[in-house]
Amino acid sequence: MQVSQRAKVAPFEVMQIVEQVTHMRQAGHDVISLCVGEPGGGAPAAVNQLAAQLHSEHADFGYTATAGLAETRQALAEHYRQAYGVQIPAKNFVMTTGSSGAFQLSFLAAFDAGDVVALARPGYPAYANILRALGLTVVDLPTTAEQRFQPTIKNLELAKKDHGRLDGLVVASPNNPTGTMLSAEELQELAQWCEVNGVRLISDEIYHGIEFDSQRKGHTSWEFSQTSIVVSSFSKYWGMTGWRLGWMIVPDELLPAVDALASNLALCAPAPAQRAAVAAFTAQSLEEANARVEEFARTRKLVLDSFEKLGIEQAAPADGAFYLYGRLAPEVLDHFGSASGYCQEVLNNAHVALTPGGDFDPFEGHLFIRLSFAAGYERVAEALERVDAFLRRSLAAS
Repeated sequence: MQVSQRAKVAPFEVMQIVEQVTHMRQAGHDVISLCVGEPGGGAPAAVNQLAAQLHSEHADFGYTATAGLAETRQALAEHYRQAYGVQIPAKNFVMTTGSSGAFQLSFLAAFDAGDVVALARPGYPAYANILRALGLTVVDLPTTAEQRFQPTIKNLELAKKDHGRLDGLVVASPNNPTGTMLSAEELQELAQWCEVNGVRLISDEIYHGIEFDSQRKGHTSWEFSQTSIVVSSFSKYWGMTGWRLGWMIVPDELLPAVDALASNLALCAPAPAQRAAVAAFTAQSLEEANARVEEFARTRKLVLDSFEKLGIEQAAPADGAFYLYGRLAPEVLDHFGSASGYCQEVLNNAHVALTPGGDFDPFEGHLFIRLSFAAGYERVAEALERVDAFLRRSLAAS
């Protein structure tokens, strides 16, 4: 018996590092993990309190409607009205099992096998892996620091010319791994180009709310295009990673298809998470989330001032999210051979876990590392000192 061709996608290297971290901690080592995008602190207190209350009252946690609970979808509609100034009917929100479930539903509903979908490079590897597993053609759009590692109309025109067609575009703002963001004007330009050219835009907005540049606030693509699909999640801004609750904003013409697919693939998103998540929009919860963003900002500044300690020569601006994507200095690359070699030695000797860039860019990723500063100021500060000490010893000995 053979493995299907669609299953032959590249493994996510960061998860292999996470496994190493687990084994090292089990062996008694104090490892500081800066390799995954998981905020510390967990869900807001009001969410936890509501969840506990619901459990104590033996609330109904049976199946919900496939698209989700009406009150949760209505709470999201109100959130978008207040946060973005855009009126979106509750019927256009679909609750999903994390943003991962939303991407699968989006790609299945919007594209057929053989369709061509463009992605900015560097970018989150699961986009390409899911698309390829579904039999779609993935087009990498090479980006540069000068364009803030975000796609441009020029990228799209060239991709359409080279491939003879373009059926979809996935954008992420803030982006993982770079943290860079599209301005309102840039997102509007991309959305309008997609509409004119019959290209389905899928906008990954899971890091919205975690923003550091007042000139580049998060904008939803539905401000500019109601044919786009929005994917978001409670995981990052609200710190609810393990609750596995995300959502989609779905155009009217795709709602029946998404509902049919979701009912077959997952029946519904987790009912306890849906019921408790309505408390994420209270003033108390938003205040907690914003306080966490302030802590991210303090840690971000520390990291941006520490390139030399990390052996980095330049990095993306990191407008949002909680990542630094940096290019290793030539002397560091010469010594360790690649970003993967560097990260492995740092993990083995400094007990700090970082992510090599190969997951995010198969062409130039061997020159870059991604650092997540979601672990908090104190742990990140300690990690920087450990890496600095290790690098100094290693380079002095060579």
